[in-house]
Formats: sequence, C-alpha cells, structure tokens
Amino acid sequence: MRRTLAVLIVLTACSAPAPPRSAAPSPTPPRPATLAAPTGEHPVGTTVLHLTDASRPDPWNLDAGARELRVTLWYPSGRGAGERAAYMSPRESELTLAGSGAAGVPPDILSRTVVYATTDAPAPGRHPLVVLSPGFTKPVSTLTSLAEDLASRGYVVAGVDHTYENYATTLADGAVAECLACDSDTDPGFGTGVVGNRAADVSFVLDELLKKKPAMIDPTRIAMAGQSIGGASALAAMAADPRIDAGINFDGTTYARLPRGFARPFLFVGTPQHAPGGRDHSWDRDWNLLKGWKRWLTVTGADHQSFTDLPQLQSALGLKPLAGTPGAARLAEITRTYVAAFLDEHLRSRPQPLWAGPSSRYPEVKFGS
Repeated sequence: MRRTLAVLIVLTACSAPAPPRSAAPSPTPPRPATLAAPTGEHPVGTTVLHLTDASRPDPWNLDAGARELRVTLWYPSGRGAGERAAYMSPRESELTLAGSGAAGVPPDILSRTVVYATTDAPAPGRHPLVVLSPGFTKPVSTLTSLAEDLASRGYVVAGVDHTYENYATTLADGAVAECLACDSDTDPGFGTGVVGNRAADVSFVLDELLKKKPAMIDPTRIAMAGQSIGGASALAAMAADPRIDAGINFDGTTYARLPRGFARPFLFVGTPQHAPGGRDHSWDRDWNLLKGWKRWLTVTGADHQSFTDLPQLQSALGLKPLAGTPGAARLAEITRTYVAAFLDEHLRSRPQPLWAGPSSRYPEVKFGS
C-alpha cells in the first residue's frame, strides 16, 4: 500500500484515525536534518546488537526458523574520541522513504541526519535501562532524539527494531529485511497479534541484555516506552513481564485487552484524540485496570508523530510544519522533559514536582483521568 509523505507525518496504520492535515512543500531544496542536542551531562555512546531467539519462529517470515532482532543501545559514555553514529544506512533511508511514498528528496537524505552519539564508546558504570519500541513501519532510529537525551541523563536505552514490521531493518549478515507485516495490517486481530509478538520480543531482549551486559545495566530498574503500537506494546509487555517496573505509551491505541491489571507506574501521553472520553476509548478501558501510580497527559496541537523525530526531520523531507502544531524544538523539549521526570521519579526515587498538576512552563500539556 502506497502512503503519501503527509500521511507518514500525521498517521500510522496502527493508530486510531485522525483528521488529515495537509503539509505544503518547502520552496527551498531540503538539506539533512540535525537532531536536537542531548541536554544531560554525559557524552553518549551507541552500539548495535544482533540477537537471535532460537526458541520461536519468526511470526512474519515463514522461511526463518528463529526470530532475529536488531537492538540499538545508547548509553552514558566516558570521554574519548569516536566516530559519529549514523542515523540509518543509505539503503534503510531509501526503503523508508519509498515505503512512505516520499518523492522529490534524495533517497539517502535520512542517512545523513546528524546525531550526537559516537560508536562503540566506553561504557563506564551501571545504569537503569529503558526499552524503546517504535510505531508500525517505523525503525527505532525515529526515536533517536529521545534515546540520546535519556542516555545523556544517565540511562541505558535499548531500541528494538521488530524485524519485518518496518520498511527496512539491517540484519547481522548485512541483508536488509523489508516490511512483510505491511501486507497484513488490515487483517482482523492484526494489532493484537503485533502487540503479543512485541511483548515476546522485549522479554527475550531483556534476557539477553541482562546476561550479556551485567556491568552496564541495573536489573532492578527497568522501564519501557513506545510510540503508537510500540506504546501499546509497552502496556502488554508490562502485563507479561514483571521485570519491567514502569511504562509509557505515546499515542498508541491499545488493541490487546489487558488480561489483568497491575500496580506498577504507567504514563499515557497523547494527542487530543486520546483525551479522556475522546474518540479512542481504549485508554479509558485500560486506565481502570491500572492500580498504581498513573498519569494521563494530552498535548494541545500534537499529532501522532509529534513524540518521535519526525517533526525534526520535516525540513529534510521538504515539508513545512503542520498548521497549529508546536514547533519541533518545543515538541522535543516537552517529550524529553516529561519522560525524564517519569523515569527519575520511578527508577531513581527522585520525586518530581512536575507531576503535581498542570505547569505554567508547559501550558500545552493537559492532565486528565
């Protein structure tokens, strides 16, 4: 299915429908984007792990006898020289743009996005872990701005590319896996199936990271966050795996009903369509099953991709900001601030006054219940 680039910016196949808003082409030739700089005190390192779960077949590729996952780690690093990391490869950029229906921009433009992490930098110390899961068709690199900021604040971040669920994932042998799941996204029960697969992916990733990186990761302080169906998967993964201490859902319809409630902290952050009593009722249903600390935030003017890197990539994609939406820098600040406050409160036991109620510094953020 072809998708226009404007649809990429506003919607994904795994969100409740929202009114489309047009984005006018930029009159100037696009140039590579530069992500917002991390705000914490630590330099940021990054590395890629290729993990294979031989205990289960791949749910999308029937020819694969095992589930192979690509995991990107961002972490607080020591001082030292290192090569600047790539946002994605030229081939990943090409396939991502083609799958999104993009035209009129260089096919490698996303691969030239400027980031701040350096590859394979030293990783001193042991830190809390945050797992990130992206929206459907999106690589986890579209959450890089948040990941780098969290790493600079002292968190290890594990971004999971759920193979065959986005337009391009580079595997251990260099082959690029494309989106096999995209042919099934209108099937009955599709969202529920994806959420279940991702919960299994995350539990396997935790097994491997806690075994392979014991000097880097504190196993008693783990959280998960995701956007769109990645956010729905955070809720499902918490229900399935008690090692996950806290979770965040960015604007993800929760297709799979929780089998039971739990009392661990959870944060909903969404667009106005996800306001209490709004057009998407899945959060109302799940809210009542959460028995611990919980908050429900909506951001005025935000659209479905506002909590990802995509607002920061618009100029590179030849687009102007959508009318009525906060600017890219402001959206990054809001996302980073509230995520860090949530994690500091619940993984580091540092009380945050931001949770007392609406803030005059962030009037766009509305509290609901």
